Amino acid sequence: MYLNYKKNFFSQNGEDGIIEKILEDLNIKENLYVCEFGAWDGKFLSNTFNLVQKRNANALMIEGNESRFDSLLKTSKKYPTIIPVNKFICSTGNNSLDSILDQNKFPIDFDLLSIDIDSNDLEIWENLKKYKPKIVIIEINSSIIPGIKQRHNPVKNHNGNSFSSTLEVAYQKGYIPIVHTGNLILLK
Repeated sequence: MYLNYKKNFFSQNGEDGIIEKILEDLNIKENLYVCEFGAWDGKFLSNTFNLVQKRNANALMIEGNESRFDSLLKTSKKYPTIIPVNKFICSTGNNSLDSILDQNKFPIDFDLLSIDIDSNDLEIWENLKKYKPKIVIIEINSSIIPGIKQRHNPVKNHNGNSFSSTLEVAYQKGYIPIVHTGNLILLK
């Protein structure tokens, strides 16, 4: 059903339109809180910038790469609801997602989390303990057929996380899959 609403304004695979429809179905209209890491300049292939631009969403955008972060700072000057953070996310400790969300006083049940760092995306989400976003968008390796469990492991030359491994974590955290676009979109 949600694939019928695919639209790209900034997203890569139609997520912008799908997110709009999910928010409409959940009756979430104002005071949005979103978080995206692997944010780049805040716009490029972003799953949250459309919400910043159209709905004035409060957006915690995290980017570890210095030059990309410089571009994110420029974007945040034009859009003051963006909170730019220059850190590489870790599974635990001061650079964990829980810690960064705490430091920026985000609501526990904020609206949307978008995870796209082309590596240990699943491990970071799995270690998010305190925060329970309503919607999670997480990159998976779509070339791995469902039923195969694989987690990102560069030592074993495993790039990305499989659909099945991601679903396993999702179910443990109380999420269900809504749609797959290349990213897996899940709902609490």
